[in-house]
Amino acid sequence: MATPDAAPHFGVELKDAFKPVNNWALNGITWLDEIQQFYRERSAIEKEYAAKLTGLCRKYHDRKAKKISTLSVGDTPTMTPGSLESASLTTWTTHLTAVESHAGERDKFATDLVVQVAEPLKQVAMQYEEIRKCHVDFHAKLEKERESSYSELKKAKGKYDGACQEVEGRRKKMEGSFDHNKPKAQAAYQQQILEMNNVKNTYLISINVTNKLKERFYHEYVPELLDGLQNLNEMRVSKLNSLWSLAGQLEKSSLSKSMEHMTHLLNEIPRNVPHLDSLMFLRHNVTQSQEPPNVTFEPSPVWHDDEAIVTDETAKVFLRNLLSKSKTQVRELRVESDQKRREVESAKRIRENVQQGKDNRNEVEVVRSIFFMQGALHEVDRKKLTAEVETSTIMSAVGDLSLGARNHNFKSQTFKIPTNCDLCGERIWGLSAKGFDCRDCGYTCHSKCQMKVPAECPGEQSKEEKKKLKAERQEHANATPNLDLEPTATNSSAAPSLTRKDTMNSLSSGYAVSANRTLPNATSQPPPASPPEPAAPAPAQTSAASPAPVQETKPKRNRVLAPPPAQYVKHPPNAESTKPNEQRGKMLYAFQAGGADEVTVQDGDDVVIVESDDGSGWMRVRVGASEGLVPASYVEPVPAASAAPSTSPGLADRPGSTYSNSSASLAGSAAGKKVGPAVAPRRGAKKLQYVEALYEYEARSDMEWSMVEGDRFVLVNRDSGDGWADVERGGVTKSVPANYIQEV
Repeated sequence: MATPDAAPHFGVELKDAFKPVNNWALNGITWLDEIQQFYRERSAIEKEYAAKLTGLCRKYHDRKAKKISTLSVGDTPTMTPGSLESASLTTWTTHLTAVESHAGERDKFATDLVVQVAEPLKQVAMQYEEIRKCHVDFHAKLEKERESSYSELKKAKGKYDGACQEVEGRRKKMEGSFDHNKPKAQAAYQQQILEMNNVKNTYLISINVTNKLKERFYHEYVPELLDGLQNLNEMRVSKLNSLWSLAGQLEKSSLSKSMEHMTHLLNEIPRNVPHLDSLMFLRHNVTQSQEPPNVTFEPSPVWHDDEAIVTDETAKVFLRNLLSKSKTQVRELRVESDQKRREVESAKRIRENVQQGKDNRNEVEVVRSIFFMQGALHEVDRKKLTAEVETSTIMSAVGDLSLGARNHNFKSQTFKIPTNCDLCGERIWGLSAKGFDCRDCGYTCHSKCQMKVPAECPGEQSKEEKKKLKAERQEHANATPNLDLEPTATNSSAAPSLTRKDTMNSLSSGYAVSANRTLPNATSQPPPASPPEPAAPAPAQTSAASPAPVQETKPKRNRVLAPPPAQYVKHPPNAESTKPNEQRGKMLYAFQAGGADEVTVQDGDDVVIVESDDGSGWMRVRVGASEGLVPASYVEPVPAASAAPSTSPGLADRPGSTYSNSSASLAGSAAGKKVGPAVAPRRGAKKLQYVEALYEYEARSDMEWSMVEGDRFVLVNRDSGDGWADVERGGVTKSVPANYIQEV
């Protein structure tokens, strides 16, 4: 604790006691208003006193003028006197003149009290209050940033849980898929695990950033504000001392008879050392600091994991890109931080010169400029700290991955023509489809894929070399990743090694897949030569061509659901539908023509895209011999490689069956066709964006939608930062959790 001989420091002693310190400083500034009101009332009294003295002197001057003769020479003099005033009257006149002069001094003293004491007190009180409010606003900003960091951490945790849940969903889909869909399901499952690892790493990094920001908040940011408030109060006391001294000097020069009282006052005023008030406040306000504990990793309830950063090859790519980005930011922000810190130190030296009388600048203006400079420095330091923590976290886990990295020279692009991502192989297309391309080698990728691209840029390439690299990258992106599918010694169809283990759902579910049980329909069987002729359309029918399940002992029997046979029939293609340069597509939903320029199509129909979507939400297609408009969101473009005509022109390939481990009746599970988006686009209107529910959610208020997995909505407003998205259904707009939906 500080002693009376040493100046205390609130930032060291009080730390997070901002509220009581702020209230204490506010009380001191408010007190200045009472002091200036005292001097104004004193001035009014002095004015009244001076006016009464002046009136009194004039009254007796008039009386003396009427009695000069009688008092000097009598009532009946024998001659008219020239100068008729006795010495007594002259003395009396001198006395009255002295009293008038005294009244004038009191009037001047009253005016000086208002001009030199009361008004400056009013001005400095307003200036100090403004600076105090700046401290309050900045403290509120710091608290908001602290809450924002915790909120970002909570969002990262939510994204991690969502990613874990998605992995669980992918696992179930993989376990329930047949041979012809299993590699694709396994690839999706493995890709989702990699994505979950990236989200986990981001969550762990966010934990470290939040903890470091919390430490800075309680050990640097708030203590600096407390020192600022202490300094503001001491500056107020110093200014108050100077004004008190001025008032005393005015009183001393105006009333010589009050010299003893004023001398005593002047002797007492210097004893009011500014930091003594602070010391007394400090002795009565010392409390134990309650700093919250560091944030730790919380595993997902559905995916048990530890707090170790994932360091496999895929994760290292993400970490290497993040490390390179953070190291660049650290270098740039260090230069900017040093520059701003020098500016702050220079301003502080100017303030010291002002306090020592070496500089005539306004100290309040200097303090205000220092405050804003420190605010700018804080912003840069906060960004630098974040980048440094990211860098140190990654390097402590996997070392300096940026050494030897050949980073791509990416530039943000808007792809106006169909372009595939060289990482994931999916399409980047549309005015709102932002992505990146490398200026040197031509590598293209989604914005979401940028941080996953390996730092293996071959350098500047020619146009032909870029085309060759593009073909190789697309071939690699579209290739099915190698999975660990080595079967057990006893059964070739055993579950793959990617089956999730030791998680909440796998330990509690009665249908958990283990290495000792087999999956039905896991063996590959060729499809029938041609689909059976449908006798009559049925809402749900068990596939007669599906292979028989392998015998196994389990509590539930797996179901195989197939669409009605009517879905297998396609429109007969015409002669023009086989042109190699025409783009083809597949109908995701059935559409009933509502106008003369529209065409009726069925779910699953193969169509030829005559005119692509021009932004109106419609495209012109040809199905069979008919041609017309259909909603663009109802059509899925088919790549040229997979758009070759079928060997059976009249019938489509049988779509993949749906795997289900439910013991419920099949009567309602496959009834009816898929239903398209509830709101069809209108020609000439803005293109609509649809989203699909990933998980079931029950509304908790009238402002939210309840939904089940697979529900579709029209997207109105994506996540604005609060974790909620606005969607529309049936003409009504409500909110749903943003991480519960995905764009379709």
